[in-house]
Amino acid sequence: MKRSNFITGLVSLLVGMACLSVVLLFETKLNSILSGFAGGGICSGIVILWKYYHWTKPENKSKYKEKMENENIELHDERKEMLRDKAGRYTYLLGLVVLALSITIFSILDSLEIINDTRLIVLYLGGLLLFQYITGVIIYKRLSKKY
Repeated sequence: MKRSNFITGLVSLLVGMACLSVVLLFETKLNSILSGFAGGGICSGIVILWKYYHWTKPENKSKYKEKMENENIELHDERKEMLRDKAGRYTYLLGLVVLALSITIFSILDSLEIINDTRLIVLYLGGLLLFQYITGVIIYKRLSKKY
């Protein structure tokens, strides 16, 4: 496993711990966001460091090499690359339509003074992110079956 993976895991862990220390030591309006960053940084850092430790053991090096060869074949398969590109394009176009409609709807709601809460917009954007990811996966699977 590359040394850059170890450094990435270590940096992620340190950033998470720094955010956690700020949350524990200071009372700010950003504590909830910093708590999320702390959890994400610490957990992802631990997972990356554990994977690095696991795959750099001498008994796992051959398994890791085989795993990376298979992953490399999967990533550079021309058919799968073409399908990923198509799925990404379709998801992008669908996302543009949804964003255009969202802008219109949020503008109307703001003009009518129905919505003034930014939490709703943040939740909507999170849902939109999830929607785009799931849509991309579904489109890719359908294209895989079709071709």
